Amino acid sequence: MTLGLTEEQTGLAEAVAGFAARHAPRADTRAALDRLAEGELPGSWDALAAQGFLAVHLPEECDGGGGTGVDLAVVVEEMARGLYPGQFLATVLTSAVLTWAVDGPAPEAALKRFAAGARGTFSPATDALIARETADGYTVTGTTGHLLSPAHADLILLGARAERGAVWFLVDASALAPGDIAAAAGVDPTRDVGRLTLKEYRVSGDQVVALDEARAADVVAALCAADAVGHVRWCLETGLAYVKTREQFGRPVGSFQAIKHKCARMFVEREMLAASAWDAARALGGPAGQLALAAAGAAVTCVPAARRLALETITLLGGIGYTWEHDAHFAWRRGIALAALIGANAVWERRLGAAALVGERDFTLELPEEDPAFRAEIAAVIGEAAGLPLVEGRALLARTGLVAPHFPAPYGRAATPVEQLVIAQEYEAAGLAQPSMVIGEWALPTVIAHGTTEQVETLVPPTLRGELVWCQLFSEPGAGSDLASLTTRAVKVDGGWRLAGQKVWTSSAHEADWGICLARTDPDAPKHKGLSYFLVDMRADGVDIRPLREANGGHLFNEVFLNDVFVPDDRLVGAPGQGWTLARTTLGNERVSMGGMSETSLDLRALARAAGAPADDAVLRDFGGLTAASQAIAAMGLRATLRRVSGLKPGAEASLIKVAAGWQTARIGDTALEWAGDAALRDGSADDVVHAYLSVPPQLIGGGTVEIQLNVIAERILGLPRG
Repeated sequence: MTLGLTEEQTGLAEAVAGFAARHAPRADTRAALDRLAEGELPGSWDALAAQGFLAVHLPEECDGGGGTGVDLAVVVEEMARGLYPGQFLATVLTSAVLTWAVDGPAPEAALKRFAAGARGTFSPATDALIARETADGYTVTGTTGHLLSPAHADLILLGARAERGAVWFLVDASALAPGDIAAAAGVDPTRDVGRLTLKEYRVSGDQVVALDEARAADVVAALCAADAVGHVRWCLETGLAYVKTREQFGRPVGSFQAIKHKCARMFVEREMLAASAWDAARALGGPAGQLALAAAGAAVTCVPAARRLALETITLLGGIGYTWEHDAHFAWRRGIALAALIGANAVWERRLGAAALVGERDFTLELPEEDPAFRAEIAAVIGEAAGLPLVEGRALLARTGLVAPHFPAPYGRAATPVEQLVIAQEYEAAGLAQPSMVIGEWALPTVIAHGTTEQVETLVPPTLRGELVWCQLFSEPGAGSDLASLTTRAVKVDGGWRLAGQKVWTSSAHEADWGICLARTDPDAPKHKGLSYFLVDMRADGVDIRPLREANGGHLFNEVFLNDVFVPDDRLVGAPGQGWTLARTTLGNERVSMGGMSETSLDLRALARAAGAPADDAVLRDFGGLTAASQAIAAMGLRATLRRVSGLKPGAEASLIKVAAGWQTARIGDTALEWAGDAALRDGSADDVVHAYLSVPPQLIGGGTVEIQLNVIAERILGLPRG
């Protein structure tokens, strides 16, 4: 998936990818490396301008496309993926800064030149140049740091330090003398690098730009993050193609579990990068505080990862990947260049940490056009329920289909994704928690879809009213995630079945009224085909529930022994042998989440302050790094929701959030312990950092361990062969 989510953005990405492949194929770029390093223009520059790719983000009054930050990020991502050479990145970074980081009217004349194909570059720092104020402007002296693609720039955006603060101005390169730009060998051989020296250069008033320096840095970081995602996409695509066909020991190396896990981890991280870069791009042009949070998060998440994941790709490819003839080192080199362009990661961690101490990223979903009458109806019902005693209010919500609105009527409202989100918003507006049936939300869809009329009428309404609690009797000591290997037996007897076996890691079994249970009814059938799906009364004779005390001292899980438990025929769902199919049942209209998965119950902001932030630099950086990952996960959730709301096919985000959130949970717990210092010697209350860290394993194990999830991602999403 590209950064863009809309059909228009997908079409734009395809057009840009096609352009790069036709006009700047990698073989041609390789052949022109020496000339490109000296600043030669790509032969397709005029065609690039004619296509409007340089101006997709520029205001229409400046002859641009009037597009969004995400539109430009889509173009940047695809150009990076195609290794488009030359002045493209420096030019769009410069014009984007002039579009989104200027206080007051945009410099229309300069933006019109960019729309027509002018090339640009900029200096992100102001300390190297000194400006002396004159009667009609400034005189500027000094030498810039290294500039990206300055050799044939038409407009150069520079900053200098003046007595009254920073001053930013545009230099028309035609006014420079030969030799003012000194070329240097760049780490990226597809683009030139150089430094500009000014000696008493006169800056007139009309050259001065009212630039917000912090916002300019944020704009650059946001777009460099999109560039990083493009390179990482190419790396993963290239690595996957290789390991699917490269054979060792008589089989593809992609079938080795170590390679599978490496590829799956890279894919999860790539999706986090894409979500973070998309979030930063959508903040362009918005409130400065929100851009600061999103851009710093993208800088921390995406830019260092570009070079790191390029190196991972080289090791994935083996020796061939380290040769000059392979393109992997171009992505590696560009990752190095990106990090140098935006500045040290530690600076961005501090910036994000400081911003997150006083604010938070807004992931509020803007819904498309909706029916006002529907919202009014929902608000009225939820408002009435909020004013009733708990039991009566829950009964009203169940009766009106608002406990599980995604269920079909009459148990739900068959609510569309947009309607589900409207309902969630009205719950929040009323200050009422949306009811959860916990395991019942997994059990009831199967009962509704495949159960008998009696099963549905007996079990579904009271569950919706909160009168029945469910548990799931699937996992076994010898068959955790491998349900097809379970050994609990169900033997047919008069009037029903006798179940014998042991289940484990059963959440809330000690509180449950009913359990959904998979048991083997045909030991001679292939593993998946010999299972049946039973509804077990958890108070029946022979059900022995034993608590499993956890490392944190609590009790959430149980082991359940089924000692010749009788289950009547009318509590078998479907036919014998259909258990595997039923266990995987979901209704077509699944519940839509409002956002990403929460990684912790800890108040990180309060903990960081208590540990010394913002004065303590190490704590501030840690907090910034944790915030960056949390924002990326939240953005993944928002992207998945937006795809559903827009009627698009869900992407990979939803299935990857669990892995990303598991990693983040462990990282947060570990960091919070570091902040706690010697206070971690005591085993505190259920809301302290020690308890939180001791509660991490369920996040990494529940619903299938991270390692199992990585196998699933590798085989079912990435298409790697089974071992």
